[in-house]
Amino acid sequence: MSGDLPLTPEDVAEIVAILDGSGYSTFEIRTARFGLKVARSGDGWTQEWDHASTQPVVSTIIEPDADAAAADIAGDADGVAIRAPLPGTFYRAPQPGAPPFVEIGDTVGPETVVGIIETMKLMNPVHAGTTGRIATIPVDNAMLVDAQAVLMRVAPEAS
Repeated sequence: MSGDLPLTPEDVAEIVAILDGSGYSTFEIRTARFGLKVARSGDGWTQEWDHASTQPVVSTIIEPDADAAAADIAGDADGVAIRAPLPGTFYRAPQPGAPPFVEIGDTVGPETVVGIIETMKLMNPVHAGTTGRIATIPVDNAMLVDAQAVLMRVAPEAS
């Protein structure tokens, strides 16, 4: 391996640990300097490296569906969706054994922290982003979620 490779063996082990807890079987990243592919192979994992890759850099930008975004802002019968800002493990409480940030029926404001998403050992707070009462919480504690997954729905306060 090259000395200037931005990923350490520990980074690759962490990627594999995240994949072990998910339904995904392949992870691939390609930059101008290197490429890495990690794939499930039977009971274990394989990894392939390319150094100083001559393949073009591919960037994918995922933009939210305009119709879904409009429905979230306007709300629906179930309320306004609070979505996961990034993929990772969703936690309802600040630490094991602590009470959840919010429960169904709790009143929240735009800055209210309703949960945490753990990605690559970083804890990222999830804010309600709207005012109202928690109507539903379809995601269980410590569940792996994709980016933009609906974590909760908030029923707007009656004016």
